[in-house]
Amino acid sequence: MLAPSIVFVDLETTGANPALDRVIEVGIVKVSGGQIEYEWSALVDPGESIPPMIQGFTGISNEMVRGAPRFADLADEVFARIEGSLFVAHNARFDYGFLKNEFKRLGREFQPRVLCTVKLSRALYPEHHRHGLDALIARHNLACDARHRALGDARVLWDFVQLAYAEKPAEAIQAALKKAMKTPSLPSGLERSALDMVPEGPGVYLFYGENELPLYIGKGVSMRARVQSHFAADHGGGRAMRIAQEVRRVEWVETAGELGALLLEARLIKEKSPIHNRRLRRNDELCALHLKEDGGEFTQDRAVELVPLAGAAADDLDELYGQFKSKREAHNTLRELAAEHGLCLKRLGLEQGKGPCFNHQIKRCKGVCVGKESPQRHDLRLKTALAVLKLRAWPFAGRIAIRERDAGSERCEWHLFESWCYLGTAKSEAELHEIAAARCEARFDLDTYRILRRELEKRAGSADITRIPSPRTVGEATVVPSPRTRGEG
Repeated sequence: MLAPSIVFVDLETTGANPALDRVIEVGIVKVSGGQIEYEWSALVDPGESIPPMIQGFTGISNEMVRGAPRFADLADEVFARIEGSLFVAHNARFDYGFLKNEFKRLGREFQPRVLCTVKLSRALYPEHHRHGLDALIARHNLACDARHRALGDARVLWDFVQLAYAEKPAEAIQAALKKAMKTPSLPSGLERSALDMVPEGPGVYLFYGENELPLYIGKGVSMRARVQSHFAADHGGGRAMRIAQEVRRVEWVETAGELGALLLEARLIKEKSPIHNRRLRRNDELCALHLKEDGGEFTQDRAVELVPLAGAAADDLDELYGQFKSKREAHNTLRELAAEHGLCLKRLGLEQGKGPCFNHQIKRCKGVCVGKESPQRHDLRLKTALAVLKLRAWPFAGRIAIRERDAGSERCEWHLFESWCYLGTAKSEAELHEIAAARCEARFDLDTYRILRRELEKRAGSADITRIPSPRTVGEATVVPSPRTRGEG
């Protein structure tokens, strides 16, 4: 059998959000040594009205739970009935998540070993596409005397497990259990509770070794699953193995969604320079091209100059071309453009000395270096060639805030931007107002630029994008009007 002691658990709730909705019924079937030890169920007063749809779905009305115990009154009994047993539920994340949140509200930890019968069914019967409880009941001719009631559904799970043991050989059962209950192999210095405490929602996590400098910083839409993936037993070596061996502590920061996690990850990696991160690190060599458009006689002065891009002021971005990781990459790009568009290597600052440039000698330069072409005409072709590298124009008149909400909680954040530059994140409209009024100087970061471009493409036309007027000074006071969603007034 799955384990010496098993509890098949099902809950009925006021909704689908463990952070917001509440339990209205608990059903437990306890099995010991392959035999039912007892069945137990209880209605729970959620402290709020049960939505009509849920009443129709479960048959549990407000009148039925009126006078029933609150979860706080049942917590000790529920915990005692589950403690020490394998927790089995269908779509276990739902039932486990609700109980974990109910116990969390009481300041208590709830961390049983969990098996999801959806995952077990998929592993045992991969030829089928549907593995919901209704599908299992129909496919395996299981009896359910009280569908959508906690105890009735819990009984069905025990019946399904018995049927699976009767139909499948023992080795198939063991392989399916191993797949359904796959758990990470933790390094010796990291306790299981360290992973169980990591939230399931979006955010950024930091791995630490023996000191206060992070080893690795990452992000995940589901942080716990992402953190656990680092310790999977099937990685054979290299960086993943070194991280798993060195980590001693895990910290995290929750965000309202993926955008907030991406922005925070990029910022923290640049600030803390963790040794195992390769992407998103600070690059002080990042540069762009600036075109000098003063024309004039050819004096072998450069028509373009390299300028630092990392930390460039937002006001300067409209006149820059390209995002180069190094001076060498920028020069290689200029050489390619020179060959393709007949440009002068001296005018581009790639050659020094007197006389014609090398491109003119092989008939690839139209002769600005020897007076055959005017600097203005040459630079016009250069500007045309550089057009494909120009930083995309900021599509808004001033600042914007992107609102992000976590579907699994009440968490909401506003991310403030100006000219592709990130100004900060607020957790309330009042805080957003404060950040906007702070007149912080916008500085360019290539990773933020790329993150924001993708996000704006996904959110085109979204009401979650709010235009934020730039601060204006009245006397000595800085005034920022309250944010209004685009389309309002």
